Amino acid sequence: MAEKEGGVVKKGHEEGMKMASSLLEEFGLPLGLLPLADVIEVGFVQTTGYMWILQKKKVEHSFKMVKKLVSYDTEITGYVNKNVIKKLKGVKAKELMLWPPVSEIKVDDPPTGKIHFKSLAGITKTFPIEAFAAGQ
Repeated sequence: MAEKEGGVVKKGHEEGMKMASSLLEEFGLPLGLLPLADVIEVGFVQTTGYMWILQKKKVEHSFKMVKKLVSYDTEITGYVNKNVIKKLKGVKAKELMLWPPVSEIKVDDPPTGKIHFKSLAGITKTFPIEAFAAGQ
């Protein structure tokens, strides 16, 4: 894929998790935002901000503090920049009986303690950022 050209790639669960955590931290995003399992590969293109994650199986994670069930597909892609992931693919949040895709995640700058999740339908949900801290 042309989007991956020039990217730094880490293979395997341990190295992939380190890279994913490092990217979240570098761009001011909560470390618990991507609860991954059995990571195959994580890649990042510095010049464009394009990021991809491949994992062996889909993961569903419940963020208990905000009572939100989120699904992470086997392939997650997006463009990372300071405090934001745009054009996100592979992440869905359960709303009633539906699983609308999350297209953007943004942390307020300057910090307000809030994180915003925007769906493809244009609906934005706001939560306390600590709900997505590592281990939540």
